[in-house]
Amino acid sequence: MVVAAGIGPYAIAPLEILGAVIRRAGGGEMDAAETVLFQIRLPRVLAAALVGAALSAAGAAYQSLFRNPLVSPDILGVSSGAGFGAVLGILLGLSVAAIQLLAFAGGLATVAVVATLARALRGGDLLVLVLSGIVVGALASAAISLVKVLADPYDQLPAITFWLLGSLAGVTPADVAAVLPFVVVGLLPLVLLRWRIGVLSLGDDEARALGVEAGPLRAAVIGAATLITASAVAVSGVVGWVGLMVPHMARLLVGPRFDRLLPASVLVGATFMVAADTLARSLAQVEVPLGVLTALIGGPTFVWLLARSRRRHLP
Repeated sequence: MVVAAGIGPYAIAPLEILGAVIRRAGGGEMDAAETVLFQIRLPRVLAAALVGAALSAAGAAYQSLFRNPLVSPDILGVSSGAGFGAVLGILLGLSVAAIQLLAFAGGLATVAVVATLARALRGGDLLVLVLSGIVVGALASAAISLVKVLADPYDQLPAITFWLLGSLAGVTPADVAAVLPFVVVGLLPLVLLRWRIGVLSLGDDEARALGVEAGPLRAAVIGAATLITASAVAVSGVVGWVGLMVPHMARLLVGPRFDRLLPASVLVGATFMVAADTLARSLAQVEVPLGVLTALIGGPTFVWLLARSRRRHLP
């Protein structure tokens, strides 16, 4: 993180960063380098770490919950719902903080609708829950397309497109302070329930035989994973592949046990996102959208992981 904070058009050496942190702890005026560091670079690096950790933890939780390694955090439509909230805020000309709040609320509201629809159709059936997520997510995506048609093509449409591609440009210390409590609150149940989630990944019958109530635990995991995903998407926009790919990378390091997979996913996800964001702002004169870069990295990496896994299971 120290190295990433020093990379950019205005390069800052790691020792200078450490010295600036020490001087800042003592108070006083900030010079130009310290202003760049504390107002732009460090908030962005911290936001990248939070977003990567949140999406990766949510991905690991969903994959264990649904017992499917191809599940990602947006399976229940949270990203589409957050995207609709954000583009609606841009269309209405709201402030950045209001847009982030609408994105957060849109993500949570979408999953609430999905859960209500699934419960009305067939109780706690996981397949119905997933299908409900696909339907509601498709409706949210259609609503996003409608907003793009209605948006001003010279002012609002570029802002909408850039937000949907994902970026941490313009992240402030206030943004980091706003998203941090929600990520911590969402991660806490996953940490406390990690053993039970591991048991639930064996199947509902096995979980009940071991004294774990599948229904309430599943609801708690979905709620926690949705909270941290919505928080991440609200500050970064839609960033794909992280929640799908990083848990697989973590499994290569620690194995499939969820009590080990969760902390490994958090660390690998934070590291990956910091590295990706550093590349996004330093590869070219114009910043590369974060979602584009994660897709370019994540797609081939995921194919390699699948090929490696298949070779392992060949006789």
